Amino acid sequence: MKKIVFPIKESFYSIQGEGFYSGLSAYFIRFKGCYIRCNWCDTKESWNIKQKDFVSIQKIIFDLTYQKIKTVILTGGEPTMWNLYPLTKILKKKGYRIHVETSGSYPIKEKYIEWITLSPKKNKLPIKDNYKKANELKIIISDEKDFLFAEEQALFVKTNCVLFLQPEWNNFIKIVPKIIFYIKKNTKWRISLQIHKILDIP
Repeated sequence: MKKIVFPIKESFYSIQGEGFYSGLSAYFIRFKGCYIRCNWCDTKESWNIKQKDFVSIQKIIFDLTYQKIKTVILTGGEPTMWNLYPLTKILKKKGYRIHVETSGSYPIKEKYIEWITLSPKKNKLPIKDNYKKANELKIIISDEKDFLFAEEQALFVKTNCVLFLQPEWNNFIKIVPKIIFYIKKNTKWRISLQIHKILDIP
């Protein structure tokens, strides 16, 4: 049988700091590889892939079994660049709840995935079919123009998709008051804060 491998930057146990499940303890598997390359990205070290980055499914699962946790978050980079099905199938069989964080710019094979966080990027928009698969829509707000982008993106998701506006970290102090003001006038939105950064959670 062919050995299945994925490029992994890191795997770690921590607290989800963003979006709907903010505050939840979870095991994160951060994939390497991303060609969107937002200038405000806080994981730029995950963009490029080297041969030494590839890890077998067996090793990924082995490392996970030592954690007393049942929620696994696949993030990146961009995890959906890769065929996640072999991994999610095993994780599901072992009783894990699987979340995926994605830009939506690659096909999402959603079988076995319980929660999809869609975070669209202007320079590579999501594939049309992925909008309806999203459980939450998370738009990063760096300046006031991003509110219009958020509203445009919200038109494509399903009606029960949870809508979040998240301040871009490097512009946090300036943009948070504007997000608060905007949400008070547009109540379908919620604010997402990167509490892992605010609280310095490892």
